[in-house]
Amino acid sequence: MNAAIYTVYAIRSVNRNYIYIGLTSDLEARLHRHNSGYERTTKPYSPFVLIYKEDGLHRKEARIREKYWKTTCGRKKLKSMLPC
Repeated sequence: MNAAIYTVYAIRSVNRNYIYIGLTSDLEARLHRHNSGYERTTKPYSPFVLIYKEDGLHRKEARIREKYWKTTCGRKKLKSMLPC
């Protein structure tokens, strides 16, 4: 059985103060969907730039990491990594 490998990622809106955190098995396609307005959640905030990613995770691991980055502590850490 070939388990899919996932990426946990964070993207930042170029124009607004908004960070989206998600997971996917195809990061390039997912970023295209976000920047093209195909995702209802992120459509009002596009365009986006990738600010963080963790590659090579199995689905269960990726979900745990995604949940961490969505916490207050995780979001603070992401913001601290951004340039001023």
